[in-house]
Parts: sequence; structure tokens; C-alpha cells
Amino acid sequence: MISSDLAAILNRATQPTNRPSIADLKMALQAAEVTARKEKLAIPFDALLGEWRLCFATGASKDKSKGVKIGRGYYLPKFIAASITFTKYPSSSNLGTATNKLSIGSVRIQFTGPCRYPGKKNLLVFDFTELQIEIFGKIVYQGKIRSGKNGEPNLETISIAKLPFFAFFWTGANEIAARGRSGGMALWVRN
Repeated sequence: MISSDLAAILNRATQPTNRPSIADLKMALQAAEVTARKEKLAIPFDALLGEWRLCFATGASKDKSKGVKIGRGYYLPKFIAASITFTKYPSSSNLGTATNKLSIGSVRIQFTGPCRYPGKKNLLVFDFTELQIEIFGKIVYQGKIRSGKNGEPNLETISIAKLPFFAFFWTGANEIAARGRSGGMALWVRN
């Protein structure tokens, strides 16, 4: 379990005011990830279900001598709304749907596709197979993308190594944090 000081930093980062510095937040995220790995933290799929508003994200770069180095990071500006939603199929304990939404002014972009939560290392794998673009409330494009063009992929048979994923390492009362396949980190708050 992470210290109450680190949890307080992560919680403050999801608030609209009095946020910690980016340096402090990155340090807290990395410390939470190390703690989760050491303690072999198990996060149940049910803890991730619902809609989550993105608060903070970093990119990442690969350095041959140091491995993955997370980028500077940024708090999401108020005029941009980004969220991710995870739902579970009623007939399955680890399969569901992931929906990623981005709204800037009157433009909304939504990616949807299947997800799987095998539980191992708190990985949630997904494959966005549908895209919808809406402008001023009118859908201007809706269609299948990537593997969705060939029918719905069976995530139970596709290797995790071939899919995008989030490796979750922290959950708070209303917050979650994860590292993505590319090495960047993100922090969300329940919407």
C-alpha cells in the first residue's frame, strides 16, 4: 500500500485547484508503480468499471541505456474533455468494452472496442475497432477501423504482446493510474 503522502498527491492531482507540481505528481506515480510491483498488488476488474475522466498524462521515450523514460507530462486543459469507460459483459468475468472519448469544443471523437482483463499484472488489453466523429451534435463519420473491419477480434486468443494495454498500478477512492504500452503514464478520476 502506498503511503498516505503519495496518495494525497495523487488525489490532489485530480482536483480542479491546488494541484501538485508536475514533478511531484510524476514522482508519486512512479513511486506508486514501484510499490504496486513490490507488493504484487492485485486490482480486480470491477474496480476499473465505469467512466473515468483523464486528469494527467505523460508520454514516454525509449533510451537504450536507461530503458523507458517518461516525458514531462501535462494536466489536461479545462477546454478538453477526455474520458475512458470500461464495462463488463454480463456473461464474463474478464471481458468487456472500452470506450475512449475526446471532446474539444463542438467536436467529439469516440473509439470503442472489446477489452479483456486477465488479471495478471493488472493488465487491461483492448482493441479499438469502431470510430465515431461528431460535430455540433451531428455524427459525420461512424465505422469500423483496424481489426474491426474484419469482424470483432477475439481478445482471448490474441497474445497480449500484440495488443495495446494499460497496466494499472493504483486505485484510490475515485482515482485510477496506469502505464500504457508505449510507456507513458495516466491518472483518471471517476466521472
